Amino acid sequence: MIDGKEAEKVLKKIQADRIRFLRLQFCDIEGQPKNVAIPASQAEKALTGGIYFDGSSIEGFARIEESDMILVPDPASFAILPWRPVDDRVARMICDVYTYDEKPYVGDPRYVLKKALERAQEKGYVFNTGPELEFFLFKMMDGQPSLIPQDYGGYFDFAPIDLAEDVRRDIVLALTEMGLEIEAAHHEVAGGQHEIDFKYSDALTTADRVITYRIATKTIALQRGLHASFMAKPLHGIAGSGMHTHCSLFKNDRNAFHDPERPRELSTLALHFIGGLLHHVRGLTRLANPTINSYKRLVPGYEAPVYVSWSVTNRSALIRVPAARGNSTRAEFRSPDPTCNPYLTFAGMIAAGIDGIENHTDPPASIDKNIYEMTPKERKKAKIETLPEDLPSAMRFLRQDKVLASVLGPHIMENLERITELEWDSFRTAVHPWEHSQYFNKY
Repeated sequence: MIDGKEAEKVLKKIQADRIRFLRLQFCDIEGQPKNVAIPASQAEKALTGGIYFDGSSIEGFARIEESDMILVPDPASFAILPWRPVDDRVARMICDVYTYDEKPYVGDPRYVLKKALERAQEKGYVFNTGPELEFFLFKMMDGQPSLIPQDYGGYFDFAPIDLAEDVRRDIVLALTEMGLEIEAAHHEVAGGQHEIDFKYSDALTTADRVITYRIATKTIALQRGLHASFMAKPLHGIAGSGMHTHCSLFKNDRNAFHDPERPRELSTLALHFIGGLLHHVRGLTRLANPTINSYKRLVPGYEAPVYVSWSVTNRSALIRVPAARGNSTRAEFRSPDPTCNPYLTFAGMIAAGIDGIENHTDPPASIDKNIYEMTPKERKKAKIETLPEDLPSAMRFLRQDKVLASVLGPHIMENLERITELEWDSFRTAVHPWEHSQYFNKY
């Protein structure tokens, strides 16, 4: 569980900061944040023995007969919620989930990522990730979210066209107070669309920060009378929201992707990592793009990557290698969207990359021209394939991928399968507004 000295440090901080409540936070299998609030007087109990909860009510967790679970806070995740009043201070701690017999729970996405990172660490690697999450801000109408964007600005616009400068500033300030190092914030391509970038870190820390980012953004937006949505494709006809994820491996504090003696200064290890990602990317798509709506974004014409390819600088490729070298050498995996569970997505990425390294998987030839402008014949000649076109297809690829299935484990796999079947059945049997407009008056 928790080291006594670490617990004592947190207890002293709770007292010094006059914290009145603690929110013990964790994620379900879909990456949705959950929490239980406890008064500060119960903090010592939570830190030394954990807090019991009913796991049978959480998506993808235990069955009723196995429902008793324990939340064990991670002391390093302690952060004060800056949007709460000073005289009613609330802090949060991210938790690991254990079974009643005090063993890590195999259905906890955070544990899945921890296991994947441990395998990489056994080989001497630290896996770093730096995601770029995009989101939309919509107006509230009569207390309910609407589909009307807050503004109709474009890429890098500023006031008065960009109406979200103050909201983004408040989000940045909140995230900074919670320990994130913000590197940039700006208006994105579509009206009402924005991006706030934070500094990369090890994948576990980054996954925790992705959840923090989404919670803070939604909370601050709501306080401003707006609705923040990380939905992949909330509106037809305009750009969707991505979560381009930069990644690299470090070994002995040096970037293992960089080799100044190699072409393009990319190490053989970097190429094999990219080869592994591309080899497993169809199954990985189920993790990186987990909703039916995700596949409305993965279509040609809106800068979203749909073709299985890689390139140096070319933004139409699925994996791009930015120009920076040295310790900044990295690969940018461009297909994930911000609805994904970052713990499972990062676990899949490191498993795929390490498999590529172990099997010396060379990537195909780099595609250095705009793939969107290539004809189908040209893409076929270049052997460029596409990502899965819908959620069930992606799930089939994941089911067939032994490497990814192994890192996720049977429990996670079974629940991802179940969720896919339920959502697809609900979607395919629903009657959509498009069908009304197309057929209602015609027949």
